[in-house]
Amino acid sequence: MIKPGTIQQIIETSRIEEVVGDFVTLKKRGANYLGLCPFHNEKTPSFSVSPSKGIYKCFGCGKAGNAIGFIMEHEHYSYPEALKLIAKKYGIEIEEEEMTPELQQELDERESMFAANSFVSKYFSKNLIHTEEGKSIGLSYLKERDFLESTIEKFQLGYAIDKWEDYSRHALSNGYKKEVLISTGMSIAKDTRLIDRFRGRVIFPIHNLTGKVIGFGGRILSSEKSTAKYINSPESDIYNKSKTLYGIYFSRGSIVKSDNCFLVEGYTDVISLHQAGIENVVASSGTSLTVDQIKLIKRFTQNITILFDGDPAGLKAAFRGIDLILEEGMNVKIVLFPDGEDPDSYVRSHRSSEVESFITNKAVDFIKFKTNLLLDETVGDPAGKAKLIKDIVETISYIPDGINRTVYIKECSVMLDVPEQTLMNELNKRLRQRFRRRTQTPEAIIPEPETKREISDQLKIDPLDIAAHEEHLIRVLLLYGNLTIKLKDPNGEIDWEGPVSEYIINDLEHEQITFENDIFNEILAEYIAAKEKGLEVDELYFINHTRTSLATTTIELIASQHNLSENWKSNKIYVKTEQDQLSNLTIASVLSLKSRLIGKQLKHLVEDMKVTEDDGQIFILQQQFFELKSIANEIDDVLSRTFNY
Repeated sequence: MIKPGTIQQIIETSRIEEVVGDFVTLKKRGANYLGLCPFHNEKTPSFSVSPSKGIYKCFGCGKAGNAIGFIMEHEHYSYPEALKLIAKKYGIEIEEEEMTPELQQELDERESMFAANSFVSKYFSKNLIHTEEGKSIGLSYLKERDFLESTIEKFQLGYAIDKWEDYSRHALSNGYKKEVLISTGMSIAKDTRLIDRFRGRVIFPIHNLTGKVIGFGGRILSSEKSTAKYINSPESDIYNKSKTLYGIYFSRGSIVKSDNCFLVEGYTDVISLHQAGIENVVASSGTSLTVDQIKLIKRFTQNITILFDGDPAGLKAAFRGIDLILEEGMNVKIVLFPDGEDPDSYVRSHRSSEVESFITNKAVDFIKFKTNLLLDETVGDPAGKAKLIKDIVETISYIPDGINRTVYIKECSVMLDVPEQTLMNELNKRLRQRFRRRTQTPEAIIPEPETKREISDQLKIDPLDIAAHEEHLIRVLLLYGNLTIKLKDPNGEIDWEGPVSEYIINDLEHEQITFENDIFNEILAEYIAAKEKGLEVDELYFINHTRTSLATTTIELIASQHNLSENWKSNKIYVKTEQDQLSNLTIASVLSLKSRLIGKQLKHLVEDMKVTEDDGQIFILQQQFFELKSIANEIDDVLSRTFNY
């Protein structure tokens, strides 16, 4: 269990823009940072990070939180896991209190799976270096591929002993549960025992964005044709192959720095390029490229360069995946290595500078590359050329930007020797077809027209209206609670002076007002309790609260999509802010909520009068109605005259 003092140090040291920036490409926009939301698919950035408040907020999907909450949401981590990750980033030593059996019991299955993977990964590494079988088979293979010890250590490469129950038995004897080993896919249940999935194989651990081992790839070194050359961990709660890219943990910083991502096929391609100093590279691990993998790259760059070996069949099979990249609005280039070469073999036979020069000089825009490649196959074949033209136009149609599409149409017109207008007509036809497919929806249900409301129904108060005023009042409390306001009487004399929080809390307690939203009541109670303990209470207190519900609600309330530009001040144009009108804002916030609550009571009284037949009871209800109506009029009069609210 992490000590409270350490948690506070982590919170105070971490910077939200740096934590989020490890996963999302952020650009400065005034006082905040803006980027594409990692939680939903979007082409226009609506994901905002506020360094001053220490929060993030997506104004598209609504996700919001602090630095710790971001890691928990993005990586599906527990609170302690997120704290440890941020502590590692900032070099903070974690001080933990002794883990009791009760707390150990509370560790969820995901944490147990991560822990088991990490434990077995270290065991594989130990096997590679310290066992005779590991050294003679696994290590010798890696040395033959010219992998340095530092590279082997960096990628945590290992070896699985060629026995049925080697690492499974080792993990069980060290306290790891049978169910966890099975759920990670490392072990397979057979009768009453566990057997190892990986046996006699060089092991390539697969990491997520934060460096956690989520799965393994294993390469067999024997020449048995009946055995698969590579096997991977099966899908699990922590490993989804279609959402994973090998090497992304080691490459993300270099991808951002170079603003380009090299995409290769295999583990050794990634490792060889890294060893050569080319680190902005990831692998799809032999799978067809998926939309989720593309979006993962898109967080760090808009540019992908795909490195292919000289196999034309493999190239054509990858074309559909490349269309998906274009559909995401990204730029794609192709590098084709000489026949018989792949990135791994080319790197091992050339100097690093030669590899970099080759990639730079041979990189060709995908659409031009595809056109030239297929055009050679249609010489003397008019039908084949017509099919090619439609294929190229189909690819161009996936590009979301209209200007880019027009440029490609113009260039392909020259390359294919086809009139530009002919290509444009075909393009527009395909775009219309796709639009119709997207917009086909069931016939809309036409609602019945509203009946004319009676006059008494005009008093109906939408519950959402009250909710909005509750939100506004709590927001004022969180943002300005510690600031002092001065209230004046009609003669201009100071009638009351003190903190905003004191005014709001006293008024709510005096009127015995509780919020309809339970979470607001919890925030208010926590605010009062913390004040009584002598703690400094402000929005940061709640943003970093250990109770996720309080932290999330606070962030939702205080996050703002728009910020006043500094240009206004530099041009000597001064705009009044909320803080400039804090006294009026505070009183108006309290009175507006009271007005809505009274309106709701009036509505109930009217409804009661409709169904009451007793004249005496009706008279009492009328008296209550007129008293409340009088109070409501006074409040509304004050709001309209004094605060223009």
